[in-house]
Amino acid sequence: MPSSLFPSFLRTVVPLAAGLLLSWLARAGLDIFSSAQVTMWATAGLTAAYYGVFRLAEAGAGRIGWPWLRTGAGLLLGWARPPHYPAPPASVTVGTGPTSSSGS
Repeated sequence: MPSSLFPSFLRTVVPLAAGLLLSWLARAGLDIFSSAQVTMWATAGLTAAYYGVFRLAEAGAGRIGWPWLRTGAGLLLGWARPPHYPAPPASVTVGTGPTSSSGS
């Protein structure tokens, strides 16, 4: 199992849970979220906004040298660092292999 699988899983699930929580909090305080479809779209929007804000904060903090903000934003995404996906070895080529010809 790749070492980046668990962090990438958490960085997907935590924003989803945060979006659901934010949607639930909004629904508890506002009557405009009475429709299930509106709630679904609000949840998706809040989840995307949550992820976007903290991912941008994490990336920006890495560029300006604020490790405390990068770690904090990463933790709010579910894992303190972005997962690392190693490049495939140079010897691997895609789409090449033995070809077969029909002998007619």
